[in-house]
Amino acid sequence: MSGFAYVVTRSGVRAVDPHDAVRLRRGFVWIHLTSRDEEVQAWLREVARFDRFVIDALTALETRPRCDQIDGSAVLNLRGMTQAAMQSSDPLASIRLHAEGMRVISVTRLPLDALAVARTATEAGDVRDAGDLIATLAEAITEQLDPQVADLGDSLDSCEEQLDARQAFELRKKVNVVRRQAIGYRRFLYPQRVALEKLSALPVRWLSDDDRLHIGSAADRAARMAEELESIRERAALIHETLTDLRAEVIDQRSLLIAVAAMVFLPLTFITGLFGMNVQGIPYDDHPTSFWVITIFCLGVAAAVTIYFVRRHWFR
Repeated sequence: MSGFAYVVTRSGVRAVDPHDAVRLRRGFVWIHLTSRDEEVQAWLREVARFDRFVIDALTALETRPRCDQIDGSAVLNLRGMTQAAMQSSDPLASIRLHAEGMRVISVTRLPLDALAVARTATEAGDVRDAGDLIATLAEAITEQLDPQVADLGDSLDSCEEQLDARQAFELRKKVNVVRRQAIGYRRFLYPQRVALEKLSALPVRWLSDDDRLHIGSAADRAARMAEELESIRERAALIHETLTDLRAEVIDQRSLLIAVAAMVFLPLTFITGLFGMNVQGIPYDDHPTSFWVITIFCLGVAAAVTIYFVRRHWFR
């Protein structure tokens, strides 16, 4: 198990060992743990002395953004950007927090980019209680997600500008990637908005009006990004349908050319097959100009069929 801890008092901010920080009763204490094994569960049970509900909420493998009130504390789960390799269906790393007035215990399984922002703010003395820390994390998460959502929209704009049947295969792959990413982000942003809105409305004393304002702003931003992702998903579906139609149109045009070519050569095949039979009694089989007469006749038939299709506008 690894992690860090900060203690914020009137005299300043200092880093301490998480095992020592849990016993402190003066100042604001933030303990963060990072682990993938059962060691964190044991620490939360034996050192922090949490009940089973809180331990499960902080260490569950599969999580979605949520907020639950337990007496005067809150259990919060948020999702944010990470530099670790993630699946397209689960592109965001989670951070789970148990917050009360002057102590926050957070747990992550993967490195969360917003943690660096929160640590910098804490070391600078801008975080004085649980409300300040959660507001800082919520704002950092939404600020880091906003450019990613905007990039997805820009990628679709680029695809719309390049709509061409000749590039349908590459564009379709690009659109599918954007669509999968949008669905993955949207899957967590909607419940994250709900969790932040629920948190900002909790009747707890350690959330000041300023904290509620910042958390509400992060919830509104999450809602806006979720709506933008829904729009991106719908636009991606429309672009995919357009590319499919363009591809089908190209196939239809090529099929038409093949059909016209077949219609041109169909009577020629009949004529050449008829005069190519190896039987007695074929007229003019011993005439010296028979070959050229039949050849000219075949060319005339081919020209007549071609002119017919041209006048019927089959090539448009």
